[in-house]
Amino acid sequence: MRETANIKDLSELQPDYMGLIFYAASKRFVNKTDLSFTDETYSNIKLTGVFVNENKANILLKVRQFNLQAIQLHGDESPEFCSSLRTALHTLKPNLELIKAFGLDKSFEFSVLDDFVPVVDFFLFDTKTPGHGGSGKKFDWTILNQYKLQKPFFLSGGIGFNNLQELRQINDYRFYGVDLNSKFEISPGLKDIEKISQAIRDLRQI
Repeated sequence: MRETANIKDLSELQPDYMGLIFYAASKRFVNKTDLSFTDETYSNIKLTGVFVNENKANILLKVRQFNLQAIQLHGDESPEFCSSLRTALHTLKPNLELIKAFGLDKSFEFSVLDDFVPVVDFFLFDTKTPGHGGSGKKFDWTILNQYKLQKPFFLSGGIGFNNLQELRQINDYRFYGVDLNSKFEISPGLKDIEKISQAIRDLRQI
């Protein structure tokens, strides 16, 4: 999200999370500082800053600027970086959530997640792409059968009306949430409110 009117319209649907992408190479990059989230409308929405290989100082700056409630790391961040960042984030906001994203394909080694378990709150599993997500492509969800850890996860990558019902087949108590993005856009960063309203209604019935 990055357009003021679109953000306001989406907020009225009360999604659990709303993402702001602070990665300059993304088509959805938020390159403005005039977005305000002080309205009571946003009090139950976790504003989530998405970063790719960003330094800690800049992440903390965005937390203060945009009153972020969650951070999603979508790059090659190490467990050590996550640990250091989490400590700094909790100094600002004790309940701020840290989400670490991973691109999955059939060759993904789930053992790489082990060292992240104590230093993040959630994993996000996306389709592996060279561009750190945002491809609009779905990965083979049966890969998740190899996931043996207890950490809850979000599912991302090419989720649209054509596969929402497939989510019912994922009978996993660790499955925490769904990331809706490109399949519900008019253009990058601009959501189709009618479509996403229907998707939210459908998902909350699952």
